[in-house]
Amino acid sequence: MAIGDIIVGIDIGTSKVSTVVGEVNNFKQIEVICNTSCKCNGISKGQILDDDAISIAISRTIKEAEEIANFKIGSAYITIPGKYVTIVQNSVERETRERFEGISSKDVIFALNSVREIEIPEEQELIDIIPDKFILEDGKVVDDPVGNYSSSFTLMAQLILADKNYIKKITNICKKAGLDIDGIVPVTLAERNLILDNNELTDNVMILDIGAGNTEVGIFNGSTFLYTNTLSLGGDNITSDIAYVLNISKEEADKLKRQYGLALKSFIDNDTNIILNTYNGADTRNKTIKSSELIEIIEARVEEIFSLINKEITAQGLKNHINNVILTGEGIININKSDMAGKIILNTPVKVASARLLSTIKPTYRTSYSLVRYIASRPFVKRVSSTIDTKTDKSVVKTILGKVRDFFYS
Repeated sequence: MAIGDIIVGIDIGTSKVSTVVGEVNNFKQIEVICNTSCKCNGISKGQILDDDAISIAISRTIKEAEEIANFKIGSAYITIPGKYVTIVQNSVERETRERFEGISSKDVIFALNSVREIEIPEEQELIDIIPDKFILEDGKVVDDPVGNYSSSFTLMAQLILADKNYIKKITNICKKAGLDIDGIVPVTLAERNLILDNNELTDNVMILDIGAGNTEVGIFNGSTFLYTNTLSLGGDNITSDIAYVLNISKEEADKLKRQYGLALKSFIDNDTNIILNTYNGADTRNKTIKSSELIEIIEARVEEIFSLINKEITAQGLKNHINNVILTGEGIININKSDMAGKIILNTPVKVASARLLSTIKPTYRTSYSLVRYIASRPFVKRVSSTIDTKTDKSVVKTILGKVRDFFYS
């Protein structure tokens, strides 16, 4: 990462758009300049339904960020749901140009340029290259081969392809908001370095980010990105179930979910009475139910979410690649024992994400902050700065030197 680079990250979710602006400091860490968010219902079940609503929400978060940061923002990095992403594993072997001088940056660049040479389906386009690991001629595996003495090396990489129509839509939406796109990153790939602790980063894990309307799935074998997808279920479905079954408003349903949220009825300590203030049944008087009735509704939907995930990863042949499941997301973290429910259904250890940095970042901004950190940590990159106009008298503009197709040194 380049010290002084300013990175703008935008996450477009089901219920909101959140933006984080960060700067790489002298210790090569991200200092958050500002974070902003705006409610938005332009996406439902992973589908873009209202271009204008998303564009307006992006514009509002950017305008607020510009006012706080006191500079003009011209471009940003964007997240993409896993359902629009395909991961291709590829490798390439390269001979070292000057064996006795060690592997050079140019050798690595040649390998990176070669590994991207695959046949890409017409409906997809390349949005990212992840240099996973390098294997030297003696079999030694390294993250960065530069300086190692080896006559050849093999680069193992993941090529990230995305749906061309989705890219076109999101590009047009950002243009309406006055933004260029610096790069596009799958949600769980961005989140990996924030929500996993050091041990989990080297383990075979599945990340489940259960948000308001979607569940993002990401599977990693150590640093290798194996699979990602989006399931169109989340915390809003639980709220809607409560509202429908109890015949109350969604506002009260959401409040009850947060107050009594429990994923397993067997863990009820005290089956208390709950007065329904917005009950809309034939009897207009306030209705009273037991908390167990509410928790049964929550339990049924949580079970369905985990069951669908289990079915998906089993069908993909990935179940045996997972040692641990890490749970995160605003749609589930307030529901107690959701990790226990997941463990029962998935038959795999499940824990709520507890990495050290998580407690310092508000849930609203975790994905967009993760995106900024991911971009800042990219290896073999000259510069990752978004386009910034500092609004000085000279109108100095910092522009990104390479967009998504030019991430690496050339």
